[in-house]
Amino acid sequence: MLVENTLFGTIDKVADSIARIKHFEPPEGYYVAFSGGKDSCVILDLVKRSGVKYDAHYNLTTVDPPELVKFIRREHPEVEIHRPEKSMWKLIVSNQIPPTRLARYCCRILKEGGGAGRRVVTGVRWAESVKRGKRKMVEDCHQGKRKVYLHPVIDWTDADIWEYIRTNSLHYCSLYDEGFKRLGCIGCPIAGKVGMNKEFGRYPKLKASYLRAFGRMIKARDESGRRRHGLVDKRKRQGRP
Repeated sequence: MLVENTLFGTIDKVADSIARIKHFEPPEGYYVAFSGGKDSCVILDLVKRSGVKYDAHYNLTTVDPPELVKFIRREHPEVEIHRPEKSMWKLIVSNQIPPTRLARYCCRILKEGGGAGRRVVTGVRWAESVKRGKRKMVEDCHQGKRKVYLHPVIDWTDADIWEYIRTNSLHYCSLYDEGFKRLGCIGCPIAGKVGMNKEFGRYPKLKASYLRAFGRMIKARDESGRRRHGLVDKRKRQGRP
């Protein structure tokens, strides 16, 4: 519930989040990190309602759901869309390993590069994951990019997000109505095996692009004298060529 009556009084999460945004407003305005997902849609609306200065940005990753990109361009033309210097396919080859849950170089390069020297507003919430449950409402960037993050809805639940969207008639990407729980990069290992298979079933051309990139990655590893990630070692242990 966005408004709760507790022993300590009434809690209005919308009012609290707007107050947070106003309180931490920098003179130059906020850099809003917009992903096109439900949380970002709520954050952008709250920033607008706060009356603060801001500019919103979306970083293309080259493995974005096409429906999501179309939604952003149609419903949020004020969001600046940035194209990466390297595609996901080139990153896979140059890093010589595929993206994994632990080796998420793609996020660092494709999604988290913007906002240096700025105060960045995001839709990060504790309810999203155990790891995000350890985040603070205001925190410094740990990668030395002189960024300060503000997460105004960090204490909101999924139900709070959807209540706000429906109460305020906000537009959101149609993929949610088709059963998608996350709208991140297609093929992201964070989605797990089931999620990845669902995504690749819907976007077979992107699956084929991944496989081609993996082929070029293996070739690059062989040419550099680096053993194939896990594959060669496993075959040798099994006495296979």
